[in-house]
Amino acid sequence: MKRNHLTGSLTVFLLLFIFSSLDGSAQIVNEVAKKRVTIGVGMFTDIFFNVPEDIDTRAINQGFQTFAMYNVPFGKSNFGFAVGLGFRAQNMYGDFLVKSTPDSSWLEKIGDTSAVNYQRSKLILPYLELPLEFRFKSKSKIAVGIGFKVAYLLPAHSKYVGDNYTTGTSEKYRVKYREIKNLEQFSYGPTLRIGYRWFHASAYYSINKMFTKGNGPEITSLSIGFLLMPF
Repeated sequence: MKRNHLTGSLTVFLLLFIFSSLDGSAQIVNEVAKKRVTIGVGMFTDIFFNVPEDIDTRAINQGFQTFAMYNVPFGKSNFGFAVGLGFRAQNMYGDFLVKSTPDSSWLEKIGDTSAVNYQRSKLILPYLELPLEFRFKSKSKIAVGIGFKVAYLLPAHSKYVGDNYTTGTSEKYRVKYREIKNLEQFSYGPTLRIGYRWFHASAYYSINKMFTKGNGPEITSLSIGFLLMPF
């Protein structure tokens, strides 16, 4: 009986030791993951350049972005490098409809807004992104990131909600148009991020045009917003 009791005690002790070791290992892995992986989510607005003169865009063109990045520190210094994968949804609001043919795309003004009332009209551009960034983070938790990202355009569409502009009547009209041609498949440009702890201000300038050269307006954009980066 004593031997069985001793064996049982040793078994319990070994199990407790194993579980405590696993728990300690998990904590170490979590700490390493927190240092090596960064997750961010944020909102931004776009400033559009080279928009046709007769078209008005909204002052605030809200968009959404999220990403995960893997960090590579430069030794024990405050500097490092990061690469990751992200998603960005860009919206361009205005008094226009996107019109397309196989060889040309343009923004057509909705018309006299006193005759046509509408709640919103916008072009939605979703991107899958590959961000790269050189980073600095001080002991006081102030962080700066300078980088570059390349993005691939996912299926885009436009959306209109308002009066029926095709008949000129006030009947409710809601339409989503997916056949938008001549959009550039890639977006790329420099990025900048400055922040403290979780909260960061961000900026991204798209070097390339929204539409392919010679097939649409030569619109470019500057995205300015904020990020929350708890990890």
